[in-house]
Amino acid sequence: MPDHFYVYPAYLGRGLSRSDGRRLPEAETVPDLTAEEILEAAKRLGFKAEVESGKQYPRQFFTYAGRVKVTKRSGTTKTAFLRALAAEVRKHRPAGVKK
Repeated sequence: MPDHFYVYPAYLGRGLSRSDGRRLPEAETVPDLTAEEILEAAKRLGFKAEVESGKQYPRQFFTYAGRVKVTKRSGTTKTAFLRALAAEVRKHRPAGVKK
C-alpha cells in the first residue's frame, strides 16, 4: 500500500460535479483552487506535501492544474483529510474574495 496519496484541485473544486471529479459536498468546496493553495494548507495541517505541477487529472485531461503528493499519517482517511484541507483553505482566504 502506498505511503502517500494525491490531491487534485478538482477534488475540492466548486462548480464541478461528482462526475467531473469533485470528492466533497458542494457546501464544503472551494472556488478556483490551485495546487499551491493545497500545498500550503496541507503544510499548515502538519502533513508533508509537494506539488507536481505538470500533472493533469485524468477526468480533466485537457487541463494541467497539477497535483499535490501528500504523505499519509496513520488513522487519517483521504476523505477526512480532504474535508480538513477544504476547511483550512476557506479559513485562510480573505472574506468575500474568490481567488
